Amino acid sequence: MDLVAKETIFLTLFLIALSSVESVVSIRQWQLSGQPLGDEHLVTNLPGQPDVNFRHYAGYATVNEQNGRALFYWFYEATTHSDKKPLVLWLNGGPGCSSVGYGATQEIGPFIVDASGNGLKYNPYSWNTEANMLFLESPVGVGFSYSNTTSDYNILGDNFTANDAYAFLHNWFLMFPSYRKRAFYIAGESYAGKYVPELAELIDEMNNDPSLYIDLKGILLGNPETNDAEDWKGMTDYAWSHAVISDETHKIIRKSCNFDSNDTWSNKDCKEAVDELLNQYNEIDIYSLYTSVCIGDTARSDDKFTQIMFRRSFKMMPRILGGYDPCLDDYAKSFYNRPEVQKALHVSDGHRLKNWSICNYKIFDEWLDSKTSVLPIYKKLIAAGLRIWVYSGDTDGRVPVLSTRYSISSLGLPITKSWRPWYHQMQVSGWFQEYEGLTFATFRGAGHAVPIFKPRDSLAFFSAFLLGESPPSER
Repeated sequence: MDLVAKETIFLTLFLIALSSVESVVSIRQWQLSGQPLGDEHLVTNLPGQPDVNFRHYAGYATVNEQNGRALFYWFYEATTHSDKKPLVLWLNGGPGCSSVGYGATQEIGPFIVDASGNGLKYNPYSWNTEANMLFLESPVGVGFSYSNTTSDYNILGDNFTANDAYAFLHNWFLMFPSYRKRAFYIAGESYAGKYVPELAELIDEMNNDPSLYIDLKGILLGNPETNDAEDWKGMTDYAWSHAVISDETHKIIRKSCNFDSNDTWSNKDCKEAVDELLNQYNEIDIYSLYTSVCIGDTARSDDKFTQIMFRRSFKMMPRILGGYDPCLDDYAKSFYNRPEVQKALHVSDGHRLKNWSICNYKIFDEWLDSKTSVLPIYKKLIAAGLRIWVYSGDTDGRVPVLSTRYSISSLGLPITKSWRPWYHQMQVSGWFQEYEGLTFATFRGAGHAVPIFKPRDSLAFFSAFLLGESPPSER
């Protein structure tokens, strides 16, 4: 990490400390009364919520008092023995997409938005059966997170996001002090393949100061963007091997595209061949090759299922609107823009509403800095003894299993347990291989957001990760 980034972190934490004197006093008062400060964020009247036996909290934590910058979170206590279970932070990527809209209410949270957009249904395979789950909308401009300083929105990038997420954690611990010394993990998918290791690296470095210590144990990454060059190679090879593009298009890409170059798109043959690949993915759901796209009246009128976000001036992977069930994006938007929902989640008073969208594409389009590879960070985290598990749904074309295999292979890690199937309920869930410092696994028949496709299997896998045990390798 460079000196400027470190100075930014220390300044941010200093401002938090200044702005949190009253919070610290309040914490002491609440501790004496036996109640957590976060009770003011307790969610009690969420429309359509199923009855549950655990508490959940939502609201804001300030990350920069001077600029009026605050991040929105939704936190679910574990369903049982929450005082003994670890804390897991979940991040979605984009960049610009909501962890609440995707992770919390489409994938691994206890409440899934129903098809009407008016209510919620209970998810029996929620990951809060195994851990206390914290979902964060990051950076500012995503979901309900905001800044009162307009210029903040012009400097968003990987470093900015990591610094704010780190500041968020320390302020969140002021509200929930019983979790400060809890075993802590970070999980996420897609572009969070960069967010998660970047935040983990920052925590590991800042843990040299005992007063800032966070008990980080490991990271869990699903279909993660990892190394731009390998991600692109994997994407094109996967498209060819799954008959999305022709032999001829694939040969042109292999011959003319140098994805390691900073000038990849100056090659006309490469550019046209990649355009052809993206055009073919316009026709299906790149995140789930074998499921239907959302072609309801609303989606079709907006041509949402054929839009591509891609900047040739930057090496970031393209984002194609969709995802299975792609219509869920619309359901979530309807739900989170309801006045009574925003009031229950402590976002607004129910009258002056905030405009919520599942992804902010302006953020994607104007993203300032993106590390071309986080593999050097992997090496640091492995050396630090952190647990690193990576998994891939094998029907995802966006960050396909080939991309991840190429990236992991380039690390050159010694193999400790060779390639073999893993099982759940006596069926093959996928395959896995263990290396010194890293475990890689596939999910058979799952797309980009694995828990949507394989909720039972992903919960079993998550449980094994927390226990530090290999996925079950016998029926």
